[in-house]
Amino acid sequence: MGNHSVVSEFILLGLSADPQVQALLFVLFLVIYLLTLMGNLTLLLVIRVDSRLHIPMFFFLGQLSFLDLCHSSVTVPKLLENLLSEKKTISVEGCMAQVFFVFATGGTESCLLTAMAYDRYVAISSPLLYSQVMNRQRCMGLVWASWGLAFLDGLINILVALSLDFCEAQTIHHFSCELPSLYPLSCSDVTASFITLLGSSFLHFFGNFLLIFFSYVRILSTILAINSTTGRSKAFSTCFSHVIAVCFFYGSGLLRYLMPPSGSPLEAVFSVQYSVVTPMLNPLIYSLKNTEVKAGVRRFLRKCF
Repeated sequence: MGNHSVVSEFILLGLSADPQVQALLFVLFLVIYLLTLMGNLTLLLVIRVDSRLHIPMFFFLGQLSFLDLCHSSVTVPKLLENLLSEKKTISVEGCMAQVFFVFATGGTESCLLTAMAYDRYVAISSPLLYSQVMNRQRCMGLVWASWGLAFLDGLINILVALSLDFCEAQTIHHFSCELPSLYPLSCSDVTASFITLLGSSFLHFFGNFLLIFFSYVRILSTILAINSTTGRSKAFSTCFSHVIAVCFFYGSGLLRYLMPPSGSPLEAVFSVQYSVVTPMLNPLIYSLKNTEVKAGVRRFLRKCF
């Protein structure tokens, strides 16, 4: 970066310039972050210690909880620091590192949600073959593939972004470093980076979204073919939590990365949704709508207290 960049650090404007509002936001985001840590760690422990939850569905859920911890921790600690600091700066190297890990964790979650949709499809369409198809080797392969593809995607984008020159402008109208927010600051041509970002967004996120969509088309056709009302209701209930998680993640994430960089408050709102709020909500969504998870949490709490 030293050969390309005159600017050594950026200024993150955050969500508000009012000190009183910043104090309130600090308390709000600190509470959200603590709830995120507590909820996801509890879910991880429950799935780990309860042998009744050692099935593929909850294996993927445990991986999602671990990923939410990572994804939230990429941006929230720096956000909390800047809300209390007068000098709201981040080094260019630190900014690029944050961009990479936002890509890596967000991309992994996109792939993992696709794997979870496939798991639900197999469970509903081929229940007798479920344990054979979704064996431990295949589950581990899907998880490692999710991490590998996302890190490759993040690496390609960050290597192209390293060629950007930042000469004068330092102010990022955001609370974290994301690639679209850096384009207005560059005094060099951003076409290559933008095309790379657009291509990876279509291939990685839209590709996964289409796989999830087609999985649920097949799931829906299978459920509608079930004669029993109770059976249909039970099948729908096993998918409901996953559908809500997909809507939260894709609804905000895709809108954020497809919006033209303009410094609009909506950009920060969408980023807060998928990087701060969604990791907190996922444990609640799966705990409240899944009877096995609720029972596992109760058993875990009885053992602890």
